[in-house]
Amino acid sequence: MARPRTPLLNRERIVAAALRLIDEEGLDALSTRRLAAELSVSGPSLYNHFATKDEILDAVVDTVIGEVDLSMFGADGPPWPQALRDWARSYRAALAAHPNIVPVLAQGPGRRPNALRLADAVFGHLVDAGWPRGQATRIGALMRYFVTGSALASFAAGFPADAGVYDAADYPHLGEAHRLAGHGGRVDEGAFETGLEALLDGLALRFERLAARP
Repeated sequence: MARPRTPLLNRERIVAAALRLIDEEGLDALSTRRLAAELSVSGPSLYNHFATKDEILDAVVDTVIGEVDLSMFGADGPPWPQALRDWARSYRAALAAHPNIVPVLAQGPGRRPNALRLADAVFGHLVDAGWPRGQATRIGALMRYFVTGSALASFAAGFPADAGVYDAADYPHLGEAHRLAGHGGRVDEGAFETGLEALLDGLALRFERLAARP
């Protein structure tokens, strides 16, 4: 029998299967035994490609980060406020597509190549635009906190749809709160956009003050 032209198992297949498992069932579902079963291979064969489960998880997270558009940070990209706006939206879209991975991603870039490229692109663009390096570092952190925080959970979905929960005597201002869950996407998207514009407006004022210093 002729040997297959492509290997039965490689890093890309492992990462894709792990991401699919996490998307469908959550982080707790990921184990080397379960992953091997999903790939129809023996458990030890995974270790020919990854030394530990944590390495697999790191690769999964980095794959998600690789979905974020960084093209706005090129030399011909827009001014820094628009670049941050476009990037934040792309970043949130990538996380929204894989919400179960967000708690791991929020821990920082570690040694993940795509995550480090993202950090380098944001920092470099801000410094090139005239931000001091310390400020650029803090802005990059601020934006990451904001985007990952917005992707961790739905604010609207956290309110029960049962109108009886919101007794007017106890919660006089929440008479319509039971409707929030039914409009979760619009509420959460609106909150993200409101917060993003508020952040960028504040940063623009700070940048003007920096530029006005003698």
